[in-house]
Amino acid sequence: MTDRKKRLPAARLVVIAALIGLIAGAAAVYVRESGSGNGAAVETADAKACEAAKDRVAAITPFLKGQVAAMAPVSEPRPIAGLSFKDKDGKDLTLADFAGKTVLLNLWATWCVPCREEMPALDALQKSEGSDKFEVVAVNIDIGDDEKPKAFLNETGVRELGYYRDASMGVFNALKKEGLAFGLPVTLLMDEKGCLIASMNGPAAWDSDDAKALVKAAFAATPSGAL
Repeated sequence: MTDRKKRLPAARLVVIAALIGLIAGAAAVYVRESGSGNGAAVETADAKACEAAKDRVAAITPFLKGQVAAMAPVSEPRPIAGLSFKDKDGKDLTLADFAGKTVLLNLWATWCVPCREEMPALDALQKSEGSDKFEVVAVNIDIGDDEKPKAFLNETGVRELGYYRDASMGVFNALKKEGLAFGLPVTLLMDEKGCLIASMNGPAAWDSDDAKALVKAAFAATPSGAL
């Protein structure tokens, strides 16, 4: 990654970039809302299980700075219903399939201008920190077939990320109903039980030292150890 790609704009410009992505895809997002075919809501953790995640939120809060300062800790960790999508083989997945892993869940689309720069950074983070304890789960929400998303990933040099898709846009609509998604990209940090501990709208330099420190802090707070 070049220094330019590692250092995305300051907070004010990041907001502008996020708005560009929102405007570019607004029609597709809101027209599809009522027709979501995402299936039944699936919760990966109950509210009681997420109580323990308050300590995780406290642990990561000092690391929400610099290139990831736009990531906000939640006041009440909770599971998020309705997050189902497909893998590269078309198999249905939910966050329950990632149980035991700290997950950085990111929603992106080919029409999202900030995503073009952010996706390689997410790819670099997965290459650097990905393991059986942590994964960047980047879910494409383009409607239609796989042609455009796969071409986009090829053009931007993304090689390390798993291929996940939700052509129904049900994942985005679920996050919108939770007040978590206003445009693209949108990113959630989930603990190993599927509890939301932090979220943000807009891009970030996920290949930066700040991002790596945040990921390591999130995992280090688990009983099993650190990255």
